[in-house]
Amino acid sequence: MKLRLIKLLTILTLLLSVGSSLGQTSEPVVVAVPSGPVAADIATLIEKSRVEWSVPGLSVAIVKDGQVFLSRGFGVREFGKTEVVDGDTLFAIASNSKAFTAAAIAMLDEEGKLKWSDRVQQHLPWLEFYDRYVSTELRVDDLLCHRSGLGTFSGDLLWWGTSYTPEEVLRRARHLSAKGPFRASYGYSNLMYLAAGEVIQKAGGQTWQSFIEQRILQPVGMDRSVTSIKALDAKGNFATPHKSLVEGVKTIPWYNWDTMAAAGGIISSSNDMAKWVRVQLDRGCIDDSRRLFSETSSFRMWSPHTIIPLSAAAQKRSPTTHFRAYGLGWNLADYKGRMLVSHGGGYDGMYSQVMLVPEENLGIVVLTNSMTGLPSSLANTIVDEFLGGEKRPLLLEGLERDRKDREAFSQRVSDVTAQKVADTQPSRSPDACMGTYRCPLYGDITVTKECDRLVLSLLPNPELVADLTHLHYDTWKITWRKEFAWFAEGTVQFVPDANGDFQELRLNVPNDDLWFDELQPVRVQ
Repeated sequence: MKLRLIKLLTILTLLLSVGSSLGQTSEPVVVAVPSGPVAADIATLIEKSRVEWSVPGLSVAIVKDGQVFLSRGFGVREFGKTEVVDGDTLFAIASNSKAFTAAAIAMLDEEGKLKWSDRVQQHLPWLEFYDRYVSTELRVDDLLCHRSGLGTFSGDLLWWGTSYTPEEVLRRARHLSAKGPFRASYGYSNLMYLAAGEVIQKAGGQTWQSFIEQRILQPVGMDRSVTSIKALDAKGNFATPHKSLVEGVKTIPWYNWDTMAAAGGIISSSNDMAKWVRVQLDRGCIDDSRRLFSETSSFRMWSPHTIIPLSAAAQKRSPTTHFRAYGLGWNLADYKGRMLVSHGGGYDGMYSQVMLVPEENLGIVVLTNSMTGLPSSLANTIVDEFLGGEKRPLLLEGLERDRKDREAFSQRVSDVTAQKVADTQPSRSPDACMGTYRCPLYGDITVTKECDRLVLSLLPNPELVADLTHLHYDTWKITWRKEFAWFAEGTVQFVPDANGDFQELRLNVPNDDLWFDELQPVRVQ
């Protein structure tokens, strides 16, 4: 007993000393030390990984057996500045918000205000998609498990940076084409969660934001968490987003995600997320006398609804994983004989990861102010520390993969924007390119002239303005006037009709999140 007490005190001292050495102004929250194979230098591991991955700042929470083992920050809120991250520092959790939306639906189901099996058109009669059968058959639970038939991230340009309301986004989505069969293919869809947010408002009698704040955040005690960047200044102590480049990181401004809040709008801290994780691991219990949702709803949200294909490369990276699926707001997989319940989040300049091992009563949260694969690699590494067994150098493997991916992305941009044929001229004068081109899905795109240079403007998003430079034939290079998180340069091709008059635009902007090739603008003026 004496030896065990000494061991616990030693671990606690190590964690506190690491916080001091990193210039932490507030002491880390360390409530309990779990039994099992947990490394005493876990905080050192986190800080070492942060430096190696070139992440300016992050915050980590670990919950074990109902106790907060660790919740604290590492590094700084903004690269080049001195304000440190702590357990209360706010980060965008992005798609980790989806579990909150699923929980809200569960609560409304339990209150009899809707049913999981309701046709969505019972609540949103105006909602239509690519197929009449899909539009009428789509159920509430279909909205939460990525089986609509739409492709992954399809239509995200509709909400990203535009002034469209969620309803306007969804009304335009009828122009999107299917990428797979309804209920028989996986396609990660933020638009379906926008629809879920509208269902919550219709059935619950209040906006998604109000419901989440009043019915979830406040009862759970997540007092620092907010649902819009508009609340950041009042809260204070928030991190700055950073774009991760081959050569390092670059600060970028916060981006307004209010339109797609139901899919990714929550901003939180490791201290607050630790409370959320405890509720999840307790199957909906807030405390001995209060519940957020029932155990039955918990099992429903953590049950496979849509199969996610498992590639040979993914199984090679994780040999003990034999299946992957999506529940309702959560990714599901097996790992070392346990069920893994997790989700990632990607915001402009911030990535996050939440990972639960229900059988071990273990939960991990990693919030970062950069765009790297560190959150998932670090969360998996911490899981291995608790589970024991064979350990792989997940952080090293992830870092190598992350660097290669960034280099490959940079090369993709270079390949697309490189001149293919020298000394060519456009088939028509630059003035012939000018005009208004309309996309039924997205809206109007204009080509104008400023100081003898063509300018491309995607009007629904006033920040999507680019100068055009001739590359070859009727293809021009796009150089955006602003730095964006998800993409860099690209091209636009002016497509002529049989008379040689430019009638269509084809955009090619390499990235993995926003599909410019879904836009099909045709000249109207």
